[in-house]
Amino acid sequence: MQWPDVTTAKVLFPSLDESEKTTPFFSQYQPVWHILEPSGELCLKTQLQELLSRCNEQESLDLSECPATFDDSNGMIFIEPSAIIESGTHIIGPCYIGANVQIRHGAYIRQNSWICRDAVVGHCSEVKHSILLPGAKAPHFNYVGDSILGSSVNLGAGVKLSNLRNDGCEVFTRLNGERIGTGLRKFGAILGEGCQLGCNSVTNPGVVLGPNSMVAANSTITGIHQSAKHS
Repeated sequence: MQWPDVTTAKVLFPSLDESEKTTPFFSQYQPVWHILEPSGELCLKTQLQELLSRCNEQESLDLSECPATFDDSNGMIFIEPSAIIESGTHIIGPCYIGANVQIRHGAYIRQNSWICRDAVVGHCSEVKHSILLPGAKAPHFNYVGDSILGSSVNLGAGVKLSNLRNDGCEVFTRLNGERIGTGLRKFGAILGEGCQLGCNSVTNPGVVLGPNSMVAANSTITGIHQSAKHS
């Protein structure tokens, strides 16, 4: 089918610099959520492994000196030296944490998390198999699973990006009232750059929000939306 522009990286993340070697590559010919597929040349897992293999020759933050706990039994953890890792956090590899990132007290970073420069994962926030593009923030009591946050996205306190249907079946999204399969069993939300989500709002699995969308506090959002205010 012909997907609308709002599902493409070019529209969702217009400021993304593809020449920056520590940000992922998005296909211009498929909906952005294809990067969340469990396998493939351009999937998150594959691209993250390639990045970590390049980082293997670079200087990482000394994990032995961090006031946090780490589990690299299933993959490498690379943290840029300028990142700040506060006490009480737990990080599981494979994982990349970029320059000037803040991982605050009590955060939980799970496998296949790609946290780009200047991003924030805050107190009691959990990130799993997700990408935070430069400057994205999940700062307070957030869940980010199988999701992509564009640059300058901010999640209000308590925002949850739900990624799994109750019955565990394929995630469908909605476009102009039509129910459309994504081919993914786990798919949270893709938030275009500049999106602002109010406190305690929830996105159902398979949400795509265009750049600079505004979501009111305590809202529940479903489907694909152009830039707009949601309440």
